Amino acid sequence: MIPITHFLVVSACIFCIGLYAVISKRNAIMILVGIELMINAAILNLVAFGRYDKADYGGQVFALFAIVLAAAAVAVGLSIILMTYRKYKTINPDQITDLRD
Repeated sequence: MIPITHFLVVSACIFCIGLYAVISKRNAIMILVGIELMINAAILNLVAFGRYDKADYGGQVFALFAIVLAAAAVAVGLSIILMTYRKYKTINPDQITDLRD
């Protein structure tokens, strides 16, 4: 059986990669990918802790809800990015200074 520390180390690495993608913010899509990586790292933690919970499967159930919410967040985020690109012809957050008409 794989110890829980292995899951936590992998999750921490994935979270750090996602954090770097958000902080470096090359473009809006990379920011969205970084946020998704951080959410996936949290889901991995939920599943890892849920595996070691013998009474209930609360971690797996909560992970399923988190996956559904992450998918909805991606759909909303991509639609915002597409509408912003239509208006400003760029997806670089540093170049977009005014979001009002």
